[in-house]
Parts: sequence; C-alpha cells; structure tokens
Amino acid sequence: MEIIKDLGVYYDSFLLFDKHINDKIAKAYGMLGLIKRSFTNMSRDCFVLLYKSMVRSNLEYANSVLHPRRISDIEKLEKVQKRATKLIHGLNRLNYVERLKLLKLPTLKYRQICGDMIQVFKIVHGIYDSSCTINLTFTGSLPLSLTTRGNSLKLLQHSLSL
Repeated sequence: MEIIKDLGVYYDSFLLFDKHINDKIAKAYGMLGLIKRSFTNMSRDCFVLLYKSMVRSNLEYANSVLHPRRISDIEKLEKVQKRATKLIHGLNRLNYVERLKLLKLPTLKYRQICGDMIQVFKIVHGIYDSSCTINLTFTGSLPLSLTTRGNSLKLLQHSLSL
C-alpha cells in the first residue's frame, strides 16, 4: 500500500487514512502529556482553553477531507478526549458525558456532524465558488409538474454514466 503525504494529510491507496489518524492521535496524546506535566493545578476554564487550542486542533485537522467513518477510528479519536477530561482534579470520578456537560464540550463526533452540515449549507446556498463545488440539482429547479412532494431544496438523484 502506497502512502503519500500532502499538506499534512497522509493518503493511502484505499483512502482509509489510518496513518493520518494514528499520527494525529499520537500528537494529541503528546500535547496532553505536555499539559499534564506543565500545569499541575489548572482550573476548568484554563483546561478547556488549553485543550481546544493544543489537543482538539490536532484531532480535527483536515476533518473535512478524511471524515472518519469507521467506528474504530471514531472511538480512537473520542478516547483522546475522554482521557483529556480526566486530567481535571475532581472530574475523573464522573462519567464521560457528565464531564463534557460540566466543561461545556461537545463530543468530537457531534462537532464533525455540525461541520459537515455547515459545509453542505455553504454549497447549497452558493457561498463557495460554483466552479469548484459539486453540481447539485434541486427539485425547485424542475417544472412544477415533475415535483410532487418535499421542498425546493430536495436533492435529485443523478444517474452515473460510465
């Protein structure tokens, strides 16, 4: 299997991004170790600021390109955040969901879904240059006689011609 690195993203021939995900997880754990060694008694606000800027930015690098789909990859990424939230004294006894609520942090999977929805919104509403985005056809662009249900932003399925 051939692996190519471009703009900090490792591409393999199957587009599984295993090396990229493992590399980013290793960097995130390294940053967690640095935070743990450097800041012994930190407040929740201080931790959240450090986590968002030093750890989560590594985990989410190029998310719009690779978009982890496999459950094992999503769990590996989420495991870093689980471990990070245990660094704060007093929160390590709570479960993961309670720690996230107290720190006002969403799960990484939720952030990824929100990011995807933002990208689709920008494509649909023409915020991106139309020459470099996919061409979407909506039911609202068809004659009224061909549309039966839905709204004007309902997508039509294209048939692939090979």
